[in-house]
Amino acid sequence: MSDQTKGLLITFFGVLFVVPDSLFVRLIPADPLTIAFWRVLLAGGGTGVWLLLRGGTAPFRAVLATGIYGWIYIVGVGASGVLFVIAVSLTSVANVVFIIASLPVFAAVFSRVFLSEPFSQRTLLTIAAVVPGLAVIAYGSGETENAHIAGDLLALCLSALFAAALTAARAAKGTSMVAAVAMGYVMAALLILPWAAPFDMPSGAWPLVLAHAGVILISSVLLAIGPRYITSAEVGLLVLLESVLAPLLAWGVIREYPGPYALIGGAIVIGALFLSNLAVLLRHRG
Repeated sequence: MSDQTKGLLITFFGVLFVVPDSLFVRLIPADPLTIAFWRVLLAGGGTGVWLLLRGGTAPFRAVLATGIYGWIYIVGVGASGVLFVIAVSLTSVANVVFIIASLPVFAAVFSRVFLSEPFSQRTLLTIAAVVPGLAVIAYGSGETENAHIAGDLLALCLSALFAAALTAARAAKGTSMVAAVAMGYVMAALLILPWAAPFDMPSGAWPLVLAHAGVILISSVLLAIGPRYITSAEVGLLVLLESVLAPLLAWGVIREYPGPYALIGGAIVIGALFLSNLAVLLRHRG
């Protein structure tokens, strides 16, 4: 099996495992901060144990050696892990995943501002298409059941924070940030603990809690490994699968209809990003 095929398969399954994330948030009978606590604690702790068994403390020391970049990544990932749960609790699943799909736009802006990377014509056209799509989604929040502008804004903040984390990772010159995911998640769990009620969970909910943490753990590991073997354009195309499949899963399992505005706005956002990544992929292969 070639490295590219291996990378595509690992990344594909990494994306598949993260698809049910938002559905678990809907199904677990607890308040958002309690769900977030167990999500980040178990996933972060599991990732940390896996790293310690494989490489001791070296991966963690490597992250800390990057200085401010490592800390930006730790904070960005940790905050994103909590904000995702809160955003899903406040607005529709479709709105959250469609808005998060705009992450590459924020990453491009941050790379321009902080890394002095110029905007390409493709990037400018993508931004010009994505912004109206986000506006359509936000407008529909006042018209659609289960959707609310507060959750949309949190999803937008989440997207910006994670984009900042990815920009910091690029500036760290190839240092693996898997250990930073573990650190960020565990630190986030400790910070929100005073506002969570981790042991008030109904006994019947524990299988859902453990399954939720399990899919996040597996996805985090696979998505940390797979993209090393394929291009960023291929990663971008595969990650868009979550934006398509997560709302369909919520629609099919709990009958959460995204609403016409989310579908139209989401189609604009995903379509623009799909064409943008496809153009890069075709250019590289040409």
